[in-house]
Amino acid sequence: MLLIDYYQYYIFDLDGTIYIEDKLIDGALETYNLLTEKGKNVVFATNKTTETASDYCNFLKKNGFDVKTDQIITAGDVIKKFLIKNSFTQNIFLIGEDNFKQDLISDGFTFADKIEEISTVIVTLDRTFDYQKLEIAKEAIENGANFFAANIDNTYPTKSGEIIDAGSTIAALEKSTGKKLGNHFGKPSAFMIEEIKNRTNFINDKTVVIGDRPETDIQMGKIFGLTTILVNTGVKKRFLVNGENPKYRINSVKELTNLKLTI
Repeated sequence: MLLIDYYQYYIFDLDGTIYIEDKLIDGALETYNLLTEKGKNVVFATNKTTETASDYCNFLKKNGFDVKTDQIITAGDVIKKFLIKNSFTQNIFLIGEDNFKQDLISDGFTFADKIEEISTVIVTLDRTFDYQKLEIAKEAIENGANFFAANIDNTYPTKSGEIIDAGSTIAALEKSTGKKLGNHFGKPSAFMIEEIKNRTNFINDKTVVIGDRPETDIQMGKIFGLTTILVNTGVKKRFLVNGENPKYRINSVKELTNLKLTI
């Protein structure tokens, strides 16, 4: 029996699993089309905050995917929902990119860069990161600001290799301040899986998580009792912790369509 004939719900990572930068991974579209033809429930969950769910939806549509915006869940969406619910929307200091900042501003968030005014520090992928941002965040956290992260990925895959992501910045801030990260909201957090559950009402033993990161994608599946599939595309520097061995390993999502079920 093929795996796709057994499982009903599919949680795909995006970067490194469906595409790398602006290039689709071979077989990604064909795999998605087969799943939808079979009536499967498919969502995409990403830890990246540099684009909105609408941006990702438009990119996928341009590449042939028949997909809706509510099928795409970003760590930015999840942290924003938490911050609004808990009234942490004012005097933010963001280590992140302008697109994410503008998305927060559109929902009424305000920002500060004076240490004494900063109430919350948020860390995510920032390709404009510099020492000054690190120093401001450090001093604000030492001054009592909340310390949150949209995601905890150590690196981010590009065509030419991997670049520093939020996890590396978080480690520097924890070490320099002596304070631990308060919460993070991407994979493998409970916040992310709760948002996916709200969108899909998935059944645990009928759900598969497919991604390229053991420490985020596979760990999320393990924590919440979902079947896990690790692809060899995307990140190469993998950070292992206990319990991250996936149920299945495949070279790419192209092989998902012919993967045999093992019990």
